[in-house]
Amino acid sequence: MYLTTEKKQEIFSKHGKSATDTGSAEGQVALFTFRINHLSQHLKANRHDFATERSLVKLVGKRKSLLDYLKNKDIARYRAIIAELGLRK
Repeated sequence: MYLTTEKKQEIFSKHGKSATDTGSAEGQVALFTFRINHLSQHLKANRHDFATERSLVKLVGKRKSLLDYLKNKDIARYRAIIAELGLRK
């Protein structure tokens, strides 16, 4: 499996407040970005996997919603996570 417990803890400790703080918006955006990158690589090899394509579109929408929330709530945190993850916005 590509997303192990250790990998999740690493993502949340790097982008969230701690390894156990799974509810922070920054940690969630980082986790979604990791999953989006993995699914994008999968779809490059498997062009006709439409279930994965739908999952990818749903994840991108969730990440966009969280980023919009962060932009409205605290613009500094939004800019920090965008720069840290290298997202285009």
